Amino acid sequence: MAIKTISLELDAYERLKRAKRGKESFSAVVRRAHFDAPESSGSAILAETAALYDAKKGAPAKTIGYWDRAEAEKADSPRISPSNWGGES
Repeated sequence: MAIKTISLELDAYERLKRAKRGKESFSAVVRRAHFDAPESSGSAILAETAALYDAKKGAPAKTIGYWDRAEAEKADSPRISPSNWGGES
């Protein structure tokens, strides 16, 4: 098993220490912890990209426009093509 050493500020260490149950290891406490994952839907990614663009840190407006058009086109067309598999032969 590989081991990684990390540095914690004192308040974070104390909080982690208080979260231990009995002789539980710090690794077990971290594995048990729940961390909020960032939303990864297409609309969330577009919103984050737009915010980066506004802050002059992201994709150019042309790219954002392309993504917006692609999303609009996708909404206008069905995702699944008609199929004859379940119907008449």
